[in-house]
Amino acid sequence: MISRGPVNEGLYSRDYEHDSCGIGFVAHIKGEQSHDIVLRGLDVLERMEHRGAESADNRTGDGAGILMQIPHALYREEIAALPESGRYGTGIIFLPRDTGQAGRCMEEFERVTVEEGLRVIGWREVPVVGSVPGEISRASEPSMRQVFIAGDTTDRAVLERKLFIIRKSIERRIRIAPLSEKGLFYIPSLSTRTIVYKGMLMPNQVRRYFPDLVDSRTASAVALVHSRFSTNTFPSCDLAQPFRLLAHNGEINTIKGNRFWMSARESSFESPEFGDDIRKIIPVIEPGKSDSASFDNALEMLYFTGRSLPHALMMMIPESWNEKNPIPEELKYFYEYHSTFMEPWDGPASMVFCDGRYVGGTLDRNGLRPSRYVITKDDLIVMGSEVGVQTFPPEKIEYKGRLMPGKLLFVDMEQGRIIPDEEVKRGIYTRKPYRLWVQLNRRDLDDMEVRGEISVAMNDEALHRTQLLHGYTREDIEDIILPMVESAQEPTGSMGTDTPLAVFSDSPQRLFNYFKQCFAQVTNPAIDPIREELVMTLTSYIGVQRNLLAETPEHCRMIKLKEPVFTNRNLEKIRSNEDPEYRSATLPIVFPVTTAPGGLKRAMDGLFAKADELIDEGCRYLILSDRTADGEHAPIPSLLACAGLHHHLIRSRKRTQVGLIIETAETREVMHYALLFGYGA
Repeated sequence: MISRGPVNEGLYSRDYEHDSCGIGFVAHIKGEQSHDIVLRGLDVLERMEHRGAESADNRTGDGAGILMQIPHALYREEIAALPESGRYGTGIIFLPRDTGQAGRCMEEFERVTVEEGLRVIGWREVPVVGSVPGEISRASEPSMRQVFIAGDTTDRAVLERKLFIIRKSIERRIRIAPLSEKGLFYIPSLSTRTIVYKGMLMPNQVRRYFPDLVDSRTASAVALVHSRFSTNTFPSCDLAQPFRLLAHNGEINTIKGNRFWMSARESSFESPEFGDDIRKIIPVIEPGKSDSASFDNALEMLYFTGRSLPHALMMMIPESWNEKNPIPEELKYFYEYHSTFMEPWDGPASMVFCDGRYVGGTLDRNGLRPSRYVITKDDLIVMGSEVGVQTFPPEKIEYKGRLMPGKLLFVDMEQGRIIPDEEVKRGIYTRKPYRLWVQLNRRDLDDMEVRGEISVAMNDEALHRTQLLHGYTREDIEDIILPMVESAQEPTGSMGTDTPLAVFSDSPQRLFNYFKQCFAQVTNPAIDPIREELVMTLTSYIGVQRNLLAETPEHCRMIKLKEPVFTNRNLEKIRSNEDPEYRSATLPIVFPVTTAPGGLKRAMDGLFAKADELIDEGCRYLILSDRTADGEHAPIPSLLACAGLHHHLIRSRKRTQVGLIIETAETREVMHYALLFGYGA
């Protein structure tokens, strides 16, 4: 029986996969390769066994692996035609266990390689000891082959990009191939610098399962390791870590929004590094993978299109940069510039990363995952999820420390030094005049003028009619709205709720009630916005989002909002603005109640068509308003209108060309606003 974990069925989806794990690396700061580094890395992995998970058979783990530099001395004796180090790429390929299907995948791989102007110079069966993992792991174990690829180019960066194109192209082709075991196909890495060995293993099984790792010819200057604890999810070989550039301990709680926005941005991608080949590496996010895998997908896209690893990580996991944080002003403008077109991948996160030359780690701005490191006098650096992953005599230790929230630990093994966080970031935020770009292009909503009439308050009759139209209850008014009016904050409620799920209720329910917050509650500490004000902000930006893979002054030509909920006055500032760069239009989200069945669908189709037309005419902001709802026109549920239009625009590749604003009387709880933000507002 072959198993790759459960399929998307019922309430389960592989898109909900999260990790909470043990991570670490060992590196020689001067870049000196040795077998000892690999053994030390495996030792770090095995000492974090308690951070991974295992089955009741005590032989099946959630996943473990190691990323290291390519051991050229080992492979040189296996492949006769192997060029010199750096002139070829290699990677382990997970293949179907059926030999016929595996052969088809390998043939397709070679075909894609030739199409990209390279050639496969050999295949190698990866030595494994099949008796090491438990029965559950063996049921999902793929066949493994190692491929070696070369070409005529002497430019390593060009070869790396070609390997990236090959990997993305073959992944896309296999996904649609008529193969019953195509779910086993996966490429852990394909590079001229690094290679990944991993599987659905326990930490203490990795060195026994892969004989390559204990071969004395296997030498590297870095060993980056990961022990997986899949949070309330199912393990599989492809979801084991490390991934191609990083290993992650934590959860990305904003992952669904991050994935959708990355998909929306793909339509505007242009890159001088890839040219017309840019379409071959889309979609960016591999479907059906974990949050960590999606993060790695996005990181490598930014990396291969010209940004450095720390630059890309600073975009995706920004440190806190509000006015109360003592960081350089130029750095704050760097973060503000990038925040206008790249949302944070938010959640508890400790990351270790490596591209073969650079190795390091970073921590989320809350510092919610531990990261400790030791530097020795003989130029070793060890970082792990906790102390004790490597033991050194006190006299050999140069320095011990912990990674601080939002900071980078960064080692350049070619320069042979640890580059301080301040120096790394200074080299990035001084590359472009980010302060000038923001000051010249970003507009502050507070500074904009009102040119039209502001909507006035309703009289009692109109207010009562509006409340009826939107299904307000006595509980809404007395338990939610009145406490907010009296205290200027949302009412306090208990964590638990005994109300029946909306889907089981016999009473009409608002669309909002069918949604619940999805996160790993046990491993996510509670966040208090009062005591954690240094790491929290309500500031957001709205407008046209330009090519994510480039940096121009126009990228930050947006409107800055100190808070994402508009007053009538602030909404009118946008509605009445006559600048073509900030042109807006209002679309009614109502439908006639007197028409034949299907009126709601016709109204939604009309909303989509009108939005497409306005965007094509140059409209930059669409205001979806149910203000015209009356006795003859029912309001379209605001969440349905917002989410429906958001995903329609993603499908039509127009989402980044417009900002969506919702004007509705339906929202009365914090959760309602959160859902609208999560689904496109």
